[in-house]
Amino acid sequence: MIKLQPLRLFMVLCLLVGAISLTIGFPYVGEVSAQNSQAGLFKLPPLPYAYNALEPFIDAQTMKLHHDKHHLAYVNNLNAAIKKHPELNGKTVEVLIRELDSIPEDIRSTVRNNGGGHLNHTMFWEIMAPKAGGEPTGAIAEAINANFGTFANFKEQFNDAGVKRFGSGWAWLVRAKDGKLKVISTANQDSPLIQENYPIMGNDVWEHAYYLKYQNRRADYLDAWWNVVNWDAVNKRYELTMALPVS
Repeated sequence: MIKLQPLRLFMVLCLLVGAISLTIGFPYVGEVSAQNSQAGLFKLPPLPYAYNALEPFIDAQTMKLHHDKHHLAYVNNLNAAIKKHPELNGKTVEVLIRELDSIPEDIRSTVRNNGGGHLNHTMFWEIMAPKAGGEPTGAIAEAINANFGTFANFKEQFNDAGVKRFGSGWAWLVRAKDGKLKVISTANQDSPLIQENYPIMGNDVWEHAYYLKYQNRRADYLDAWWNVVNWDAVNKRYELTMALPVS
């Protein structure tokens, strides 16, 4: 098991979500701001680029609906759940997800689904960018080669995880408890944090992420998605996970 002092764990998990948006420097030009979410602890983060910035790989209408409707719904549902239990105020979404067993039963599923949805999508917007893609560089490139042999091998495993995820879910590159990088998939909006896997990058394979452009061709969407991966952001997430000890 990974054993962290509570303060250290809190700091690392907060950094994983927030550090990239503070350091990469993309202008926030999405039309929906944090103020559009209902009053509550959690806010919808602005989209860090224009809706059409990822075309032709992800279309503007998909980005608008995905961010402004789907992600917003997760935020609002999470806030509504937390409002029922004021004792949970002040807990980060990461802590809520990691401590699901201690969440009151009447809102546990809501927190799992909507807290996970909020956490997953916050990461998703950050690890994409216009004029991005290509092969990774830096520390994440070295780690991928060390754990998977080649980037091509890793990409094949990652896409395979996405294609084979039955129904809705995510494909992930995570740092596992033993310190190794692994490709996994999760159902619905489950976060890898539930199993103490720390998400480095993930791709959303819910139909709302791709259906307007790719219809039922999930494999085509997965292939196209690599053209918008922001390796600078992925590198920063990977470097932050290196602060975590191994079991």
